[in-house]
Amino acid sequence: MADPSQQANRDRPAPRIGILNGGGDCPGLNAVIRGAVKAGTRLGYEIVGFHKGFEGLLPPADYRILTYQNTAGILIQGGTILGTTNRGRFSIKVGTGGHRELPLELVEGVRQTFQELGLVGLIVVGGDGTLTIAHELLEHGLPIVGVPKTIDNDLGATAYTFGFDSAVNCAVDALDRLHTTAASHDRVMVLEVMGRHAGWIALHAGIAGGADIILIPEIGWTYEAICAKVQERIAMGKRFTLAVVAEGALLPGGQLVMAESEQSERQTRLGGIGQIVAQELQLRTGQETRCVVLGHLQRGGPPTTFDRGLATQFGAHAVGLIVDQRFGQMVCFEPPEIASVSLTQAIEQLRTVPPDCSAVRAARAMGISFGDRLTYANPFMGLAPVDARRS
Repeated sequence: MADPSQQANRDRPAPRIGILNGGGDCPGLNAVIRGAVKAGTRLGYEIVGFHKGFEGLLPPADYRILTYQNTAGILIQGGTILGTTNRGRFSIKVGTGGHRELPLELVEGVRQTFQELGLVGLIVVGGDGTLTIAHELLEHGLPIVGVPKTIDNDLGATAYTFGFDSAVNCAVDALDRLHTTAASHDRVMVLEVMGRHAGWIALHAGIAGGADIILIPEIGWTYEAICAKVQERIAMGKRFTLAVVAEGALLPGGQLVMAESEQSERQTRLGGIGQIVAQELQLRTGQETRCVVLGHLQRGGPPTTFDRGLATQFGAHAVGLIVDQRFGQMVCFEPPEIASVSLTQAIEQLRTVPPDCSAVRAARAMGISFGDRLTYANPFMGLAPVDARRS
């Protein structure tokens, strides 16, 4: 005869964990979802996926139950099966640096969904803006954990975010292709890449893709310096030049180039600096110049092997945080381990490129111009030994 207590346990509904992603799409989002589903299901939880970010949390909730079956094969897919949005009623980051509080009625709507669906925790996958929303919901008493996601790699509490490696891979492929056409026509080719506040994509892609000029938000530059680099290459018999420009790099006068007028309900889209740089280079050097804007190509397509592995681990460890009731934490990568930090720490400071970091120094040593001065001292001067940096 069956044990009545065992039958009662089988009839009792499984506790539920929610998951959503907000902000821009990013290679590896589906890997996070799959990692959470596989880990959560094995631990006896039912995973609820909310559509279109935080908007899906508002009554009547827009969601689906995620299972082994309906998440099969998504590991290698780009984008997200849940959809996402970087605008709408939950937008907190507005304009080019503004911030607003979350309306209380939205918080209460989310609380109602938690109660109606019996959620024991919610995994929020996103960048600075999305995790800021998650932090506000946490402060209202909702059980939330975070997963860092941004192709810009600008979250200071983790060594890497998934999506960054895939975006750099895309930019390097573009530079490889531009190299041959630039050399064939003796042109200057300017590649504009994403990077709102941080120049990590431009820096790493520029080094890996053989760029001659890299312009990033963290290092001021002049037209005189980058024109001098073009002329230097011509004097060496190299009649083509590759330049990589982050969309958030400021013009020499300090202006930010925006693709639209400043917005009051969401972050303002940046873009257009590549074309400005290209036009000015052609005018000043007389050399034919073209601009290519990668735009959303950097966000699309399947994740790289590195991003698949990192994102999958993030999803599984996020479930672990909820199981252990360690709410208010965000999973992070501290090579070689996956760890966690508080959401407060995760959003308090963006991770920007230090102008004297080892990658910048290596680039300078190889003759790459950041447009900040015409001549360089020894770029390795004062570089501390590993043991000294750790002390």
